[in-house]
Amino acid sequence: MSRSRFSRRTFTSGAALAALAPTGLAAAAGTAAAAPRRDDAEGGSVRLITLYVERLADGRMGYGLEPGKATVPGPLLEMYEGDTLHIEVVNMMDVAASLHVHGVDYDIDSDGTHLSDSVVPPQKTRLYTWTSHRPGRRRDGTFRPGSAGYWHYHDHAVGTHHGTGGIRNGLYGGLIVRRAGDVLPDRTFTVVFNDMTINNRTGQPGDEAPDFTARAGDRCEFVMITHGEFYHTFHVHGHRWADNRTGLLADENDPSRIVDNKICGPGDSFGFQVIAGEGVGPGAWMYHCHVQSHADRGMAGLFKVTDKNGDLP
Repeated sequence: MSRSRFSRRTFTSGAALAALAPTGLAAAAGTAAAAPRRDDAEGGSVRLITLYVERLADGRMGYGLEPGKATVPGPLLEMYEGDTLHIEVVNMMDVAASLHVHGVDYDIDSDGTHLSDSVVPPQKTRLYTWTSHRPGRRRDGTFRPGSAGYWHYHDHAVGTHHGTGGIRNGLYGGLIVRRAGDVLPDRTFTVVFNDMTINNRTGQPGDEAPDFTARAGDRCEFVMITHGEFYHTFHVHGHRWADNRTGLLADENDPSRIVDNKICGPGDSFGFQVIAGEGVGPGAWMYHCHVQSHADRGMAGLFKVTDKNGDLP
């Protein structure tokens, strides 16, 4: 499928797009639209998904894979290096919205800003295209890194000319670009520190921050994103990871530093994998921002690691 056939077009219906997508929809509705799970280093998938932009009943805004199913954060999206992902964005709100991504390649028509005239008007649909690439050499001999990493997407249109209103209200989500052969997790959790909230929750009674649950021995992946005005640190009790692309050590000679607390500023993101309860056992393990005043204001939740029977000590 040529990317040029989709450039500079705004659609009012997605029916034609579904017929053009070589592999159809990427995934059924849910919390993630994952790339095909494969270990080969050849080829790359070309897929089409649809994201709906909606106002939630509580006044927040979100992205969803089905009408009426928007969430904060939005669905976790996955690609492999070499993949192309077409995203049909259906704006169901009464204001312009958009989709802007970090970490992968796109042309100016998929920038998602008013400045590039690439937003979605109210009650309209627009196609955005993201591509990812493998590492390799440029013609001048210098090395070009691949797209693999923990990234994120968000609105860049609501509220102001730069779109900060959409981000403040919940229009964001995680993107993982994997490399062929990467170790795959059993569970993935998306954590967004947005101003003084976690996933737009204050952590105060009645507006509790999210808890995440796994069984001891599960390989768990955390995607950490920061928006808003403040720098935060992410700390999880009882677990630690390598400060590199995957959070895993390659071998005993890997020089990556082992951490359990990492700073993350506005627009930053990182991710890592841990084995739930490894070396420490089941329990309700706290995660939080380690800026003390931020934690005091509710920026904390629980990583609940149950035993093999699903019981929490």
